[in-house]
Amino acid sequence: MDKFLNKIKKPNLTFWQIFNMNVGFLGIQFSFGLQQTAINPIFLYLGAAEDLLPILNIAGPITGLIVQPIIGAISDKTWSPKFGRRKPFFLIGAVLGSICLFAFPFSPALWVAVTLLWILDIGNNMAMEPYRAFVGDKLPEKQLSFGYQMQSLFVGAGILLATASIFLFQDWFGVENETVGAIPKWLYYSFFIGAVLSITTILWSVLKTPEIPPSEEEMEEINEFRSLSFIERFKQPFLEIARTVKEMPKFMWKVAGVYLFQWYALFVYWQFIVPLLKTTLNFTTGEAAAQAAKMSWAYNSITMVVALALVPLTLKYGGKKIYAASLFCTAVAMFLVPNITDTTLILVPMVLFGIGWAAMMGIPYTMVSKIVPQCKRGIYMGILNMMIVIPMAIETLTFGPIYKYILDNNAVYAIFFAGVFFAISAILALRLNPKQAQEVYDN
Repeated sequence: MDKFLNKIKKPNLTFWQIFNMNVGFLGIQFSFGLQQTAINPIFLYLGAAEDLLPILNIAGPITGLIVQPIIGAISDKTWSPKFGRRKPFFLIGAVLGSICLFAFPFSPALWVAVTLLWILDIGNNMAMEPYRAFVGDKLPEKQLSFGYQMQSLFVGAGILLATASIFLFQDWFGVENETVGAIPKWLYYSFFIGAVLSITTILWSVLKTPEIPPSEEEMEEINEFRSLSFIERFKQPFLEIARTVKEMPKFMWKVAGVYLFQWYALFVYWQFIVPLLKTTLNFTTGEAAAQAAKMSWAYNSITMVVALALVPLTLKYGGKKIYAASLFCTAVAMFLVPNITDTTLILVPMVLFGIGWAAMMGIPYTMVSKIVPQCKRGIYMGILNMMIVIPMAIETLTFGPIYKYILDNNAVYAIFFAGVFFAISAILALRLNPKQAQEVYDN
């Protein structure tokens, strides 16, 4: 049955239909952009020590580990003629995210900001996983690459707008005298914009894109799930996740190996780029946050340009080669950044970072979508995101002591550390063979 469902004939969508279904990623990624660039400076403003930054960011990995696969499994077994299958979940997530983004800059103390980050991450993760499955549900196989790279385009655009808002508002309204316990007013405006975009862009996609009704076989499974008692329905996602992980293709375990080093390295970079710039450029926290935002803006600009260009390249040379080369580019960027002390020249390595980021956000999802059954795409996308958050969780628990006791509280060494991990992930990416995995699945 799985094979039949995976091969269901789906109509080709137009450019604008694929565009509209991905618009919601703009708001979700604006929120993630603020998390990457503004959350850690806020923690520093509220008195956090640098070596505590990893553990303060544990909300993202833990909520991603728990929320995404569970919501994925539940959404696979959900259908409403009025609301659809995936839409209710990412709409609720967007509402939660909007509320938290509005409240975040008013945090009076570190513990309040950390609590809001937990709730914000629950909302973002609740929206993210069903949304990725939503794109896979709608598109025929030959349009999956284009669909996920369009998704990557909006990932870049959302973060681009978030980071641009930070350094522009800092430039327009100036850097205030920095005092522990006070968040500068220029940071407020970025969060307010994010709160609006989070809900409006999701609504755009919800209203513009109808979902495909489930097949008769899928509807039988959904009705069977509905007939279970509340306790059984509560247990079902956990059992489904455990069963799916046990039966997971070898290919996905290889992806997990790449992700272990890739996402550990990314989390190190996002947490320590501001401390690095304070060291190498002798900046205040506000100036370093604005410069980090410019760098993020630069690499996400490259991501937007490169995202769709990767589609023909992956078709010509194969996903694994392009993916591995892109990860190696990111490693080179990590080795260059700490050695540059000019605020303009430091943007040059972000070209390499942008190429890597575009590949990370598109190619693995395309590979996995082609080898998993449609009726389980939600839970497999959830598991794929578990492979992202587990390395992040490991980083939040381990890198603080590494930074303090091995790297001597030196942010330069932290970014070099990230470069080594990106290089390892590039080597592991060469082991990915999605065509071979598809043949095993078909047989």
